[in-house]
Parts: sequence; C-alpha cells; structure tokens
Amino acid sequence: MSRPSRARAGSHAPLPLWALAVVGVCFLALPLVALLQRAPWRGLGDHLREPVVTEALRLSLVTATGATVLCLLVGVPLAWVLARSSLPGLPLLRALVTLPMVLPPVVGGAALLYALGRRGLVGGPLHDATGLLLPYSAWGVVVANAFVALPFVVLSVEAGLRTVGTDHEEAAATLGADGWLVLRRVTLPAVVPSVATGAVLAWARALGEFGASVTFAGNLEGRTRTMPLAIYLELQSGRETAIVLSLVLVAVSLLVLVPLRDRWLPG
Repeated sequence: MSRPSRARAGSHAPLPLWALAVVGVCFLALPLVALLQRAPWRGLGDHLREPVVTEALRLSLVTATGATVLCLLVGVPLAWVLARSSLPGLPLLRALVTLPMVLPPVVGGAALLYALGRRGLVGGPLHDATGLLLPYSAWGVVVANAFVALPFVVLSVEAGLRTVGTDHEEAAATLGADGWLVLRRVTLPAVVPSVATGAVLAWARALGEFGASVTFAGNLEGRTRTMPLAIYLELQSGRETAIVLSLVLVAVSLLVLVPLRDRWLPG
C-alpha cells in the first residue's frame, strides 16, 4: 500500500483512537521534555569535557562496538540456521535466542557470572588454563553487552533471509556453485541491509546496557564504568553530569533509530 493511501486511511480513524495515540506520544515524550528542561545548557560544554563523561563515553563506544562485532560473528550464522535449516528443536532454539530480550538484565548478568566467572562453569577452567578473567574487565562488558544485544542481529538477519527466499540460492546451486560460493555470492549480499540493521540495533542496545554489565563486569572507574553506569552513579549525588550523560545517550539513540525507520517497517 502506498504512503498516500495509508495517510488517507489514517485520516478517517475514529477520534478516540487519535486521542489515545496522542496520550501514548505524550507518555513517551514527557520524560524527554523534562530531561531537556533540566539540562544545564549554559555549562554544557564544560560538562562534556569532564573526565567522568569523556572516559565513560570512550569506554561505552569501544565496548559497544566490540559487542556488535561479536554479535555479528555468531549471530549471522545462527540466523542462517534458524531460517534455512530443518533441524529438530528450532522453536526451542529461537526461544533461546530471544530470551535475553525478555529476561531481566540483572538475571542475565548473574547467569554470565556463574558461567564465565572465576569459579564459573567455563570461566574457572578457562582462567586456570589461560589466566583470562572476564568479570570486572572491559572484556566482561563486551560479553555482557553482546549477550543482551545478540537477539537484534539474529532476528533481523533471519527476517531478511526469509524475505529474500531461496530461489536465487537454488538457481546458483543448479549451476554448480557449492555451498560456500552460494553463501558468499548470493545469500550474504542479499541480506546486507538486514545485517546492517541488526548491527546498528545491537550497537545501540549495547551502548545503553546497564543491568547485565554492572552484575557481570562491575562498576570500576576507567575499566568497566560505561555511560549508563556513570549516569546511575552521578544521580546518587544529584550532579548535573548525569543529565548531560543522559542527553548524550538520547542523542546517539535518536541518530541511530530515526534513519532505520524504513528498515524495520514494511512499505
């Protein structure tokens, strides 16, 4: 359906529907308006140059990017399995993939701690063999962020794979292309927009992660204190720096989400 047709259809919606929609917009916009109203605009530049802001921003950008790379490395193959294979238990696997989206982040962080911590199921033997300790390190932040952001990559790429179908892949296979060639020359190029969308959404989700990160990686200044953790800490003392950090996260999120509108909505 074209955009003008949808606009005409929407113009005839019942008045109560419009009223409830306005309430919904106000419900979402009011907290942002209040944040903008409390922002220290005159001293904004000075606040942005504070070490607590610059260090938290640097760490957030680095760990969110690392988490996104990790999500792509495992998420794209996992999406292919869900979309193209006929293995038994796929519904259970899909439920497992989407679990971090509905699981309380602090529960995810605790689960990671018991799995990858110093005395964890895998973390203990890993530390004994290599000396690597993930909790309370920047790598721990990356792992925690990837855990909560992975579903965005998997679901986006799986949807893209199902949309493009298998006709071109089957045609390439009948012409003699092996599985790797079909994957590299046909499948992956067809889902590049979906991969990009999933990566951006995962990056944005990782940038704002709090619960899993603070539970698994702690809140160590200069090592694991990302922007959400710094905001929480600054709020305890009532400092304006918390508002500045919040505004930065809101601005980054809007810059990421607004251009993606036509990527996750059909038509």
